[in-house]
This record gives sequence, C-alpha cells and structure tokens, in this order.
Amino acid sequence: MSRELVTIHHGETVSQARKTMVETGVHHLPVVSGDELLGIISWSDLLRVSFGDAFGADDRAVDATLDHTFTLEQVMSGDPITVVPQTTVHAAAEILCKGQFHCLPVVEDGKLVGMVTTSDLLRYLAELY
Repeated sequence: MSRELVTIHHGETVSQARKTMVETGVHHLPVVSGDELLGIISWSDLLRVSFGDAFGADDRAVDATLDHTFTLEQVMSGDPITVVPQTTVHAAAEILCKGQFHCLPVVEDGKLVGMVTTSDLLRYLAELY
C-alpha cells in the first residue's frame, strides 16, 4: 500500500488532474474533499475523454477543451470500491483481478489513508521471488 498519496480536490479542473498525473507519474488520483474520498480519476478516464493526441493538438488546446467540456466530477469514477488497512494481499488481488479498475483506495474511519495499485501488487510479488 502506498501511504504518501497524490490527491486532487473535487473543485479542481480536469486539466489540473492531467497536469498532476504527468508531473508526478501517477496513473490514479483520489478525488477528495478534505480527507473524504469522493472518487478516483485515472489516466484511462482522461484518455477516454481526450482525443488531443489523436489529432496532434498541443497540451494547452487539449486542456482548454477538457476544462470547457467536462468537470472533474463528470470524468472521475465516483463511489469507488475501497478496502481497509487490514485487507489481505490476497483479497486485494482478487478484487483487482476482476479487471474493472487498477487501484483500490484504502480507507480507515472514513478517511483515505492509502492506495493499493496493480503495480504495488506486482512489486510485492517480485520481492517474494
């Protein structure tokens, strides 16, 4: 589980989410209001609504189009499946194996405390072998 999270506040723009992902190298941003998890926006979500790369548009044009077309809440996946810190690696892997998404927010006492991604599970497996 990653405990040092990069998050985005629910009032931010879609372009800010894209910029944050590019700058930090993360592919999943928890959308929060304070410590409360509202949803997840992923790189896949951004690709789904952005066709700039397909048409050779520059980043500013893509960002302007995204911000004038969508809100963060419209692009994010709301009400994500979550786990608790005591969730086993096996249980987390079973959830992620269903292939619907590639990250699991970890919530404790209603607060976002971490994130488990498919990459985290692969790193864990690599360390074992």
